[in-house]
Amino acid sequence: MSNTFGKLFRLTSFGESHGVAVGGVIDGCPAGISVDTEFIQNELNRRRPGQSVITTSRKESDKVEFLSGVFQGKTTGQPIGFLVRNEQQRSADYEHLKEVYRPSHADFTYQMKYGIRDYRGGGRSSARETIARVVAGAFAKLVLKQMGVKIVAYTSQIGDVRLSEKQAFAEHDIESNMVRCPDASVAEKMIRLIEQVRSEGDSIGGIVSCVIRNVPMGIGEPVFDKLSARLAYAMLSINAAKGFDYGIGFSGVANKGSEQNDAFVINEDDCNITTLTNNSGGIQGGLSNGADIRFRVLFKPTATISKKQSTVTITGENVELEARGRHDPCVVPRAVPIVEAMAAMTVLDLILIAQKDSLNER
Repeated sequence: MSNTFGKLFRLTSFGESHGVAVGGVIDGCPAGISVDTEFIQNELNRRRPGQSVITTSRKESDKVEFLSGVFQGKTTGQPIGFLVRNEQQRSADYEHLKEVYRPSHADFTYQMKYGIRDYRGGGRSSARETIARVVAGAFAKLVLKQMGVKIVAYTSQIGDVRLSEKQAFAEHDIESNMVRCPDASVAEKMIRLIEQVRSEGDSIGGIVSCVIRNVPMGIGEPVFDKLSARLAYAMLSINAAKGFDYGIGFSGVANKGSEQNDAFVINEDDCNITTLTNNSGGIQGGLSNGADIRFRVLFKPTATISKKQSTVTITGENVELEARGRHDPCVVPRAVPIVEAMAAMTVLDLILIAQKDSLNER
């Protein structure tokens, strides 16, 4: 099983949804970084369950404990060990799932691969595993902040309710509502849709958009570690992620090259080379070009629903399943900080690789 992400800035995570704890080890974090524990905890609070009426009712404080790698409020350059204890496991809620494969879950595939599975909330396949990603992403953000790099993600679509990608908005408005959409009127429509599908015992998917600002030019490693490829790899590793595009993405499929190419111009203010448009999403040839990096991640509807579904048992019997337990009718609002965390780790890792290569050339 692959439990490590990154090359120089690395996260190895551990833990299951209904185990004792979820945690990880961060290796390669630069020394001397001031550890803002309040900021790290707030990042976890943005991800934690039970934060609003449109999320799972599971209540967890998700308090992070640091075991190593931090001394006198700074990183030491040594491995940073941390964990978050599970406090409100209700494993009995999943006892009825012991003998059946939940549709569109990892139950069947895990059983086929390992010959055993943890049916209590999905075990290692549960999105509770993303706790470790958010903690590591928070450390990456603290490092990137010193470089002037900023990452902002938000909900841009739930079902057929969509925020205009060309619409300007204030970043502080993202956290002003439970769905994390920066437009209050669009957010209200999204919330109503989520409440509606939940009342029907169903679920709905959506899209998280992300902007990364002030990334130095030339970040990315041709040929197989292009910035775009590494971002796609990172995002599609998130639970329920089903699609990734950057820049104009799939919406540009009908465009001609003359319509989509980003023309180069000289900026009159600083005489630097820039582009008239950013259809490339800040990435050309797999490398950052200095413009804002823009991408989107599509998330499927939550697989666990309370409507009856056809499935089979582990002994091969056809049955109808009516799932019980606690689940999100839409994962998108809680996925926003996870997308930011994975983006932060990806960009920091590639920046550190670029700095290493630069030193090696001297």
